[in-house]
Amino acid sequence: MRSNLSGNPSFLELVHRVRKVSLEAYANQDVPFEKLVETLKPDRDRTRPPLFQVMFAMNPPWTNGNAREVSGLRITSTFGYVHNGTSKFDLTLVMRDTGKGLRVSIEYNTDLFDESTIARMLGHFQTLLEGIVANPDCSIAELPLLTAQEKHQLLEQWNDTRADYPDTACIHQLIEAQAEKTPDAIAVVADKQPLTYQELNARANQLAQYLRSQGVGPDVLVAICMERSLEMVVGILGILKAGGAYVPIDPVYPQERRIYQLRDCQAPLVLTQAHLVSLLPTDEVRAIAIDSEWDAIAKYNPENLPCPTTPKSLAYVIYTSGSTGNPKGVPIKHQSLINHATAMVKTFELTACDRVLQFSSMSFDIFIEEIFPSWICGATVVLRPNDIQASISQFLQFIELQKITILDLPTAFWHELARSLSEIEQSLPPSLRLVIVGGEKASHATYLSWRDKVGTYPRWLNTYGPTETTVTATVYDPVACPEAIEAISELPIGRPIDNTQVYILDRHLQPVSIGIPGELYIGGAGVSPGYLNRPELTNQKFISNPFNETRETYLYKTGDIARYLPSGDIQFLGRRDYQVKIRGFRIELEEIEAALAQHPMVQQCAIVVRESETGEQRLLAYVVLDRDRSAKVEILRSFLKQKLPEYMVPSNFIALDSLPLTPNGKSIALSWQILHLSSRNLSQKNPQKL
Repeated sequence: MRSNLSGNPSFLELVHRVRKVSLEAYANQDVPFEKLVETLKPDRDRTRPPLFQVMFAMNPPWTNGNAREVSGLRITSTFGYVHNGTSKFDLTLVMRDTGKGLRVSIEYNTDLFDESTIARMLGHFQTLLEGIVANPDCSIAELPLLTAQEKHQLLEQWNDTRADYPDTACIHQLIEAQAEKTPDAIAVVADKQPLTYQELNARANQLAQYLRSQGVGPDVLVAICMERSLEMVVGILGILKAGGAYVPIDPVYPQERRIYQLRDCQAPLVLTQAHLVSLLPTDEVRAIAIDSEWDAIAKYNPENLPCPTTPKSLAYVIYTSGSTGNPKGVPIKHQSLINHATAMVKTFELTACDRVLQFSSMSFDIFIEEIFPSWICGATVVLRPNDIQASISQFLQFIELQKITILDLPTAFWHELARSLSEIEQSLPPSLRLVIVGGEKASHATYLSWRDKVGTYPRWLNTYGPTETTVTATVYDPVACPEAIEAISELPIGRPIDNTQVYILDRHLQPVSIGIPGELYIGGAGVSPGYLNRPELTNQKFISNPFNETRETYLYKTGDIARYLPSGDIQFLGRRDYQVKIRGFRIELEEIEAALAQHPMVQQCAIVVRESETGEQRLLAYVVLDRDRSAKVEILRSFLKQKLPEYMVPSNFIALDSLPLTPNGKSIALSWQILHLSSRNLSQKNPQKL
């Protein structure tokens, strides 16, 4: 029997609905079981009962051995329960009326449930019954389910991440303090050219003085469009010291995207290099090529400036993919950046002896995790050459040559590294002590292969965090985790970092139990103040924290589906929407669809993600063309390259006569539905690979 829970009814209303369904069902109680099987044709599966898997039984008092008289007839139960050691159903709940109360027992399939899960279920059932008795008119969504102990564990115990950090300072002040402490230590190396902490600090001070003379101050956004270089890191630190917030603009991005970001952030200045000036709209924004103009900049005072900013001032704005067809800016404050940096120093056990590879693009927020934690503890940041990604052997040689101790890699590149290590004789350099991965889902199978090859040293960490919560929100260490890695099907994303809270909630913003999927919300020191120039989207994604009654704080609604494991670690399960991550970059599939739909030959399109056997994800475009279906793929690819970064351009384009419809036949199926279509269904649409 199926219960109708639509409309969030009260418990009393639900009882009336169930009574009606039950009475209607009794009209068919004489239908033979064989007839049901013949009509329903359930899938035959020896691992589970064919028609239903959960049973509820209510036994009256006389089944417990009590005598019962009915019209002069005395009935005595000889009820005795003999268990044969197997469960008939996945879950059977039996309630027995003892005359003094109700006794509840559960029979369960031990292949599906363990004892702790069943104990939680019984606790939930008791809490639910108590809530019903206390308020039977309460809507079912508002009825309590979690025990007080479990609620405390989920909301308080596992979120007790309070830790001291220098929340009265700005990030550049911590770097200035480090420069004073270790002036001659190497802060950064680029193409064999080192800068000491004293040199980095002095050059950034000179640039900051110059920028101040150009009107840069607190919360003034300054764009920076540079290739990986010493000028790039000096530029970032100089903007911060001047009081501004930096906005990274990747020079490899298409012209249209660069112009949009510059217009959207309304930066009055853009720091760049002489050979990149032609890529910028100099009629709209003033471009300062700090390499060619350095002689003028070097005349300014190299001493530290008075700090005009506060911890609540903006430090940077990073653009991420947007579902409307344009990227959206995410501003982050100094206090959030400092909390992240100090938490990572602690988590990564960073010291002045470390040499950290700067691997990621400046416009990707892992870049922030590579430089700022290193600079506040005296470590050395080594900027990678652009060509070492092409060959794993070259990459490993560079790591060994530079004596790199820490790698912070996009998950996709780590997948490639792990596969290569299993195929080649080369091993990891002995200097390497820590490998951090993040940006997208890490493959469980790849980790097991990695562990078999390299063991548990270097230490390996899986990180998770949206740009909106300052790079990293949770960290998973498989060695420290009590949950056996072989016993779980997916790698967890771990637990929240210092001063960060993570909640897994249902659609009514109520916490869900351990093991139950829900949407992941993040609160704490890392939460962004909202999207740049997007008040409506900010109100949708940043909500008031219902679990903090002492002061007004906000939670970021991630759109990620996750669940708690019994250990307290969090397991990422997927997305609620069309957002994906490819090579660590967050992508809204709708943004690609909006760009592709602008081509005059494209009538309809849908972008999907396909995962290879090795776990690598690729973008595919399904298109309906208005005329020549033999159009070459390079036409569409070149068109998208003018609008989108390389990582957002699909690897394949497939032409269809029409896009599949939704099951009700009313509208064109969007990306998420198409993602789950079988190849058989697609073949019915006459696909043609372009």
